[in-house]
Amino acid sequence: MPVIESHLDTHSADFARNRVAMLAGVAHLRQIEQAVLEKAALAQARFEQRGQLLPRERLNLLLDPGAPFLELASLAGYKLHDDKDGSQAGGGLIAGIGYVSGARVLVVANNSAIKGGTISPSGLNKTLRLQQIAMENKLPVITLAESGGANLNYAAQIFVEGARSFANQARMSAMGLPQITVVHGSATAGGAYQPGLSDYVVVVRDKARLFLAGPPLLKAATGEVATEEELGGAQMHAQVAGTAEYLAENDADGIRLAREIVSLLPWNEQRPPQPERSWKEPRYPADELLGLIPDDPKKPYDVREIIARIADGSDFLEFKSEFDQQTICGHLRIRGQACGLIGNNGPITPKGASKAAQFIQLCDQSRTPLLFLHNTTGFMVGTESEQQGVIKHGAKMIQAVANARVPKLTVVVGGSYGAGNYAMCGRGLDPRFIFAWPNSHTAVMGGAQAGKVLRIITQATQIKNGLTPDPKMLDQLEQTTAQKLDSQSTALYGSANLWDDGLIDPRDTRTLLGYLLDICHAAELRPLQANSFGVARF
Repeated sequence: MPVIESHLDTHSADFARNRVAMLAGVAHLRQIEQAVLEKAALAQARFEQRGQLLPRERLNLLLDPGAPFLELASLAGYKLHDDKDGSQAGGGLIAGIGYVSGARVLVVANNSAIKGGTISPSGLNKTLRLQQIAMENKLPVITLAESGGANLNYAAQIFVEGARSFANQARMSAMGLPQITVVHGSATAGGAYQPGLSDYVVVVRDKARLFLAGPPLLKAATGEVATEEELGGAQMHAQVAGTAEYLAENDADGIRLAREIVSLLPWNEQRPPQPERSWKEPRYPADELLGLIPDDPKKPYDVREIIARIADGSDFLEFKSEFDQQTICGHLRIRGQACGLIGNNGPITPKGASKAAQFIQLCDQSRTPLLFLHNTTGFMVGTESEQQGVIKHGAKMIQAVANARVPKLTVVVGGSYGAGNYAMCGRGLDPRFIFAWPNSHTAVMGGAQAGKVLRIITQATQIKNGLTPDPKMLDQLEQTTAQKLDSQSTALYGSANLWDDGLIDPRDTRTLLGYLLDICHAAELRPLQANSFGVARF
């Protein structure tokens, strides 16, 4: 394939300035992650006194040493709900895709070191997203459970939609996706159904508690007096109720049992043989991605410079390169895996939308996964664009994105504005995975444009109603609107609201995409032993 020749000047002042700005964004991301770790570490003594491991210690013990692990939605709920300073980001959950006993699985651990692992609205949304990932990618699920249940301050926002998490568990079991839960501590009320709907349940002696109503609620509701062990202790569930299949002696023993269960499932044996892949590394170092994106979002750059640093051998066969220069399409390989790419060098024009729609259909025909690299202000506006049918051609592109049956991966590397976010497979178009760089922005439009639009509309309305426009009021309206939209378009804001599956260091983009493509490829090939209702516990 043709090799991209980079024209990036890595010694320029612009490159140096861009690099500093991007590194600052990456450093801020790492600071937030560290703050969450430090918050959880404050519970170390309390957990040790109880003879328990911290949630991240449990997770580390569960995962295969040295194997890849991709954490998901680590910033969910950042500075939302009860998270005043950002140290409780994660939605009460630690989750990701890794390996357990050689099998690739989705792992979820209640972060009981922070607020008892209670679930906020962000935590519920994260749970639903994780379940979607498991189902789409045919991944077994291992849960390390210990949670106070729903955060009652937000019960009304959680209760009704919370049923979806249980429905998803039932459907995963029916699909043939094994679900293993180790109950390390409390699992109360609705939280008791999470292990109850799992296929395999391990409980930790003298620590696990599963009941629909604890002793205080039971006494208040019925007058009955019972101990926690009688109501929902580990021994009771393993020996009397039969809710649990395995009784562990402590946290480490429970995790050992979970690993042993996975090792005895012929999960990898059911997968068709995987092809041996070989590839050439890109001709340009990934470190150069740090200085590639302008720190001023209004400055253009060539998306091919990114492609040159993520594609095998920097090879890229561009599709219809002479037809439109704003929307870039073409074929490449990433770590030996074929991929069709769509990237932005500006607004999406009618010709660019037509080109992209055709390319998407060709990739769907050949079962080639699609990768979208976002940096667009949206669709081109103006009389000429409208007369050329931008709505019609844009609709074709959105239809192609929505209906393509191949895996779609999205990385927001710059701006993602307006309907351009939709056409480039933003969250609402259900990409298989979506990640973002720390510098990225996602919004209906830029803050400055939104402020001007609202000013013009308000001024016209006042004149129409016979009023004299107040310039100071209009100035304030314009400024506050711009500030609000800008604050709600940042990468951190989007990740907190689960508009993506996580923020990444640009230097990790190629490694991440290779891992995701492999996950998607394995899912396409894997057969499942489905049934009608899932495995019931008797």
